[in-house]
Amino acid sequence: MYGISIMSSKNERGKSPTLFPVRARILKQMGENIMLARKRRNLTMEMVAERADTTRLTVSNIEKGSPSVAMGHYLNVLTVLHQEADFLKIAADDELGRKLVDLELKNKKVSTK
Repeated sequence: MYGISIMSSKNERGKSPTLFPVRARILKQMGENIMLARKRRNLTMEMVAERADTTRLTVSNIEKGSPSVAMGHYLNVLTVLHQEADFLKIAADDELGRKLVDLELKNKKVSTK
């Protein structure tokens, strides 16, 4: 429906990813945010599932923050909620990366010609 191929939600070894509790809480919070966005729009899980070309169970798992759901499903659901631009914010502000590069640049000797 949105041009994204549906892939298996399992990793190469056939298992769902294992997360440390802090990371599981991040996914849970993201799922809750998605649920609130859906409810603010007065959409049922069934309506979102149909529009996202997935199942109600997948939408439920997204709203629970399940790590086994493929990113494509998250993107399709966010698209239904008109929140797909939020997906582009992931890792967009790379503060640590900029600091590392700046450190390297500070320590680099300037060549004189």
